[in-house]
Amino acid sequence: MLKHLKIRFLLTFLLTFVADYQLAAAQTSDDIFRVDRINALITFVLFSIAILLYIKWAKEGKPLFIRKIAGLDAVEEAVGRATEMGKPVLFIPGIQEIDDIETIAGISILGRVAKITAQYDTPLVVPVRYPMVLAAGQEVVEQAYIEMGKRDSYNRDIVRYVAGEQFAFTATVNGMMMRDRPAANIYMGAFFAESLLLAETGNAAGSIQIAGTARPEQLPFFIAACDYTLMGEELYAASAYLSHEPLMLGGLKGQDLMKVLIVVLIIVGIILMTLGFGDAFRNLFEAV
Repeated sequence: MLKHLKIRFLLTFLLTFVADYQLAAAQTSDDIFRVDRINALITFVLFSIAILLYIKWAKEGKPLFIRKIAGLDAVEEAVGRATEMGKPVLFIPGIQEIDDIETIAGISILGRVAKITAQYDTPLVVPVRYPMVLAAGQEVVEQAYIEMGKRDSYNRDIVRYVAGEQFAFTATVNGMMMRDRPAANIYMGAFFAESLLLAETGNAAGSIQIAGTARPEQLPFFIAACDYTLMGEELYAASAYLSHEPLMLGGLKGQDLMKVLIVVLIIVGIILMTLGFGDAFRNLFEAV
């Protein structure tokens, strides 16, 4: 499912590019190349080169430093605890549709968690809110079990549709927590007002809880009620951190390099503006 989404995104990008090119070609030849947007072209080229270089280095086996994320290191520990107790692992990939980037990140992490539960023969429960997330989750989990050589252990009911309404979903999952008492609850994706309801119920059930979301307004609730919390972009870095796949590592390191470059440019711009020499520098980044 994720592969199909990437292909669809690529086709959409190519069609959009062709349409824009045809529109530009319909104008006069002098307007085809916009000199005033050369800054965007330079940024795109630098970004692409950085990602491709890091992917190349990752494939060659060069060590790429990634800061330790305690919440992700605790995933295997949480699954191990569930295995010892003979209780399930509850994974919630957010409550948004599959086109939400946080949901895609949550589904990607689900694949890694499913590999660990398959390896240890630990029960896994994944309640979802939307049919498309259901289909994507089932495919990702099935693939994880196949890769671990545990295809016979896979059950399509691992990923199950619960309810399409926000608080009906929350009430159902809370009931599952109190009845089944899962040893570990993992929340990865987009969450809203239900975040504290879920986390507090899981805490009352005595579960180890690991949460991750890019919603700043929900982070305080997860931090208060969960054992580990991934904050902001740590959610998007989780797939590369857990899998160490060259493509993911290259993208992650390339993005980090561009962030450092942007911070340096901001600092240089502040200094130049303070000294009264910033007008020319500022014009380099104006989008017309």
